[in-house]
Amino acid sequence: MKRNRKAKILSTLGPSSSKLDIIKKLFNSGADIFRLNFSHGTIEEHRNNVNYIRKIEKEYNSPICILADLQGPKLRVGEFEKGEVVLKSGDEFRLDLNNKLGNKERVCFPHSEIYESLTPNCSILINDGKIVLQVLKQNKDNIITEVMNDGVISNNKGVNIPDIELPITSLTSKDKDDLKKALDMGVDWVALSFVQSQTDIENLRKIISNKAQIMAKIEKPSAIKNLDSILKVSDGIMIARGDLGVELSPEKIPSIQKNIIRKARESGKPVV
Repeated sequence: MKRNRKAKILSTLGPSSSKLDIIKKLFNSGADIFRLNFSHGTIEEHRNNVNYIRKIEKEYNSPICILADLQGPKLRVGEFEKGEVVLKSGDEFRLDLNNKLGNKERVCFPHSEIYESLTPNCSILINDGKIVLQVLKQNKDNIITEVMNDGVISNNKGVNIPDIELPITSLTSKDKDDLKKALDMGVDWVALSFVQSQTDIENLRKIISNKAQIMAKIEKPSAIKNLDSILKVSDGIMIARGDLGVELSPEKIPSIQKNIIRKARESGKPVV
């Protein structure tokens, strides 16, 4: 089956689509690439999907691309005594390394490796930016912040820090385990989440070698800043507008997206 379109259709498989007959219908409807999201699902589920795809590939004598999307480093707060608290603009709120359940004054933020980078006036976004904190003081084991807007903060909500390049690797220990299994499955592409610089891609390349192509996910302001160097060492680019739209003003995203697409096309590299 040969498709003469220049644009390819990428389909992400989830719980309701991880069945042979469904994947076959997706392929026959035009899907060229199947994305396995390693932020969700089990390794066995991903392995079954790979086997289904390769079976369809043989049946139709048509190559099908498989993309393994690694989770990357997800920053999260801890849990609260009552599951959630209401914060008010102007409140002082502390992020610390204490494992005790949080309250309206504090919560655990178990990422000590980034504490020194959080200088005064840095913004900390929680729950996709619904809560904005501004750093007042940075200590070795806690961060004192001011709440910038009224809102609710609850258990294990995600944290974004747009103002700085974080001193963390894009490849976590979970990612390394997932990567080994994905390569054993024979995936064609690996997408690396929360890329900040070309070093992230180069470190991944040392592990992958020539076993798969590398797609850099652009979802942080630092990646926009380092786009040219990231593009040089990547095989493709994915514009991850969800997190990018949290860390940057949403109205900036369309023009940024167009610029990324233009640069990727000029480099002759695929862009999602």
